[in-house]
Amino acid sequence: MRRELAKTFSYLSIHLTIGFTVAYLMTGSWQIAGGIAIIEPCINAVAFFFHERAWKFDWAAWKRDRSLPV
Repeated sequence: MRRELAKTFSYLSIHLTIGFTVAYLMTGSWQIAGGIAIIEPCINAVAFFFHERAWKFDWAAWKRDRSLPV
């Protein structure tokens, strides 16, 4: 799980930089660019973390276990 968190924070830093640059170039305002650069990548970083976890989840076992009578 430590590797997943490191990967998530690495992705977040790249995304913050790109998000700020694009927003600044489009708006000319560092305040608006800063707001966009903070909010959007943070939400994406959380989504990315759970996306990675979902890809590693054993869905076949989960489906098999759910079909057993309780």
